[in-house]
Amino acid sequence: MTATADAEAAVNELTPLADYLGSVLRRLRALPPLDLDLTQAYGNVLAEDVVATHSVPAFDQAAVDGYAACWEDIAAGGRGIVSAPAQAGSPSGRVVQLNVVGDLGAASWRPVRLTPGTCFSVAAGAPLPIGADLVVPVEWTDQGMASVEIYRVPKRGYSVRKAGEELPAGTLLARAGTYVSPALVAVLAATGIGHVVVRPSPRVVVVATGDELVEVGRGSQPGQVVDVNSHALTAAAAEAGALAYRVGICDDDPDGLRGLLEDQTLRADLIITTGGTGTGPGDMVRRILSRREGNRTGPVAFTEVALYPGTALGFGTVGPEEVPVVCLPGDPGAALIGFEVLARPVINMLAGAEPVFRPGVRGHLLETISSPAGLREFRPAQVAERRGGGYTVQPLRGGPLALSGLAEANGLLVLGERVTTAAAGSTVDVLLLDRRR
Repeated sequence: MTATADAEAAVNELTPLADYLGSVLRRLRALPPLDLDLTQAYGNVLAEDVVATHSVPAFDQAAVDGYAACWEDIAAGGRGIVSAPAQAGSPSGRVVQLNVVGDLGAASWRPVRLTPGTCFSVAAGAPLPIGADLVVPVEWTDQGMASVEIYRVPKRGYSVRKAGEELPAGTLLARAGTYVSPALVAVLAATGIGHVVVRPSPRVVVVATGDELVEVGRGSQPGQVVDVNSHALTAAAAEAGALAYRVGICDDDPDGLRGLLEDQTLRADLIITTGGTGTGPGDMVRRILSRREGNRTGPVAFTEVALYPGTALGFGTVGPEEVPVVCLPGDPGAALIGFEVLARPVINMLAGAEPVFRPGVRGHLLETISSPAGLREFRPAQVAERRGGGYTVQPLRGGPLALSGLAEANGLLVLGERVTTAAAGSTVDVLLLDRRR
């Protein structure tokens, strides 16, 4: 068998990424729900549909500062006093005068009623008097206090917010699986909802493994590598909505790794490790976690996935609590791509979030690129909207292993297993990264 044939056979033995993700996600269940005060709910995911208990607005109210009046009093032939000649700025050639019988602010609560030929001065948000069907903005008047001259006649309903106009009681505000954003908190509060049932944010512990690792801040010597992964993946988990904890570096010591994992299962809903996923003699994570030792660890299955970069991924559970574990490669670029492909969907599943995956679009490729045969590649890219609609996709230099490209990317270009060359001008798939710049 030739070297080319050997390579093709090896690629054919890899598990397709879609099949692998499906097998992992089917094993997961969302964390048990809990009832939270509205002020604590931000950042969590709703576990139940939420329905408005009150209308928004709760009552008919003024939308602007002005004068609440009845259209029949100011329309042509109405009951107001008509002045002549018209004042400057009166496009209708007439001025209507009404008596101002009171002032209403947002805190006014006693019901009042209009009588023919009168109006109330109102502030935005004030309840509308009974019998009023419009609000004349102050700039359309002489801003009188005892009486007011109206220079323009609005239509019925002008500058009035009717009760339930925005959200009637009983409206479905958000479905289960919806992320609780600041705007949603505002909507819930406006409709009288003080508590919601949510899934808690998953507690994610990040561990970097390897005898070669040294802490950030030290210059690496031959045989030493600065620990990039535990810092980067802790940030990535936090960005995904998790409560992320960095444990730091664990040496390639079997007892130390077992003890660390046993300790962390007490406070974690998910453990992420990096390094040691290969088949080499120093790949301690795979050696320890891929076999069961009583009830203490395992089993964690390590799978060769048709993914570039980083084909070797691990998933399983540890400890009596069966805490999920995601094992990612040690290369920082491969670890970050592995997080996006595997760990982020796992976090979203635990959180009960929908959708589980990043949003994707199709875009116009600006540069011809090649990709490994038989592997699904995720490559950092800059995605931009075109003036005429659609998107352009610019691959970043260095490919998926370059940290500088990952730092600049706002998207991940996805090239399928059968794609070896993508020509400039072709249409490609890209995942959008939610980067806060």
